[in-house]
Amino acid sequence: MGPETLPVPIDRADRQLVARGWQIPPVSRHPVITYLGRLGSPHSVRAMRARLEAVAALASGGRDDAMSLAWPRLEYQHTQRLRALVADRWSPATANLTMTAVRQTLRECWRLGYMTAEEYHRSADIAPVRGERLPAGRALPANELRALFAACRADASPAGARDGAMLAAMYGCALRRSEVVALDLPDYDAETGALKVRHAKGNKQRVVFVPAGGGMTALAAWLEIRGDTPGPLFWPVSQTGELIPRRLTAQVARWVLRKRAAEAGITSLPSPHDLRRTSIGDLLDAGADLSLAQRIAGHSSPTTTGRYDRRPDQAKRKAASLLHIPY
Repeated sequence: MGPETLPVPIDRADRQLVARGWQIPPVSRHPVITYLGRLGSPHSVRAMRARLEAVAALASGGRDDAMSLAWPRLEYQHTQRLRALVADRWSPATANLTMTAVRQTLRECWRLGYMTAEEYHRSADIAPVRGERLPAGRALPANELRALFAACRADASPAGARDGAMLAAMYGCALRRSEVVALDLPDYDAETGALKVRHAKGNKQRVVFVPAGGGMTALAAWLEIRGDTPGPLFWPVSQTGELIPRRLTAQVARWVLRKRAAEAGITSLPSPHDLRRTSIGDLLDAGADLSLAQRIAGHSSPTTTGRYDRRPDQAKRKAASLLHIPY
């Protein structure tokens, strides 16, 4: 940790904690690995590992990564400086996620015996970063949604049916891209439209329903081609139209959406999160209760769901129309 990043310089010897017997511990007793091992899903592990790597780079001036940084040497003044640095660089949500990762790693340092309880509580005494940002991305208007699904229907190959079904599940059920590719054939009930999301963020599961009509029709068209072979609900399709019975990656879901959007003539190519945002916003516009939309989306907090509620903006637009500017 150099003087340019933190208020109290820590040299290489200090970072290794030679005086207190600190050495980079084995994996079985490393605070970072122990903390990440408590997380419920691969998505959470990747997200928090990335946060810890960012902190290690900040704290050491780029010299250390998450595994080599001497986490027990982070004292109160260091964590407060780190909080200021992350608050300056990232949104409040990302900054708070980052400091949560730091606090939890320090907790493991205490549990593993690398810090005293008093040292841990002082270092982990980090106030939340206040503030709020507008959600990134955009909502797709109705004409773009129609064009998107029309592009899938125009493709007579198995890929067209698969992509139409995937996008119908993503939009109709507000699925994350990682959730849609994790679906297995038994997760979908073609009779009721029920869809079991068993690999959701935060190691949570939920049941959602594919909309009757176009949504279930799109799934039925794909299942007629796919057949009843056990395995993932959605498979890769080769350029020759051959179905390959294995799981898609989350990146493929993103590629499918952008490919079909380009074919539909949508100039501002949407992301899978844009499709999810559109689904939640459309649900709320149609009169769905906020708590119900929260359960469908799989959000932990209604505050998160509320960020996609377009109705306050519509009310503000209506209120603005009441004013007259004499220009």
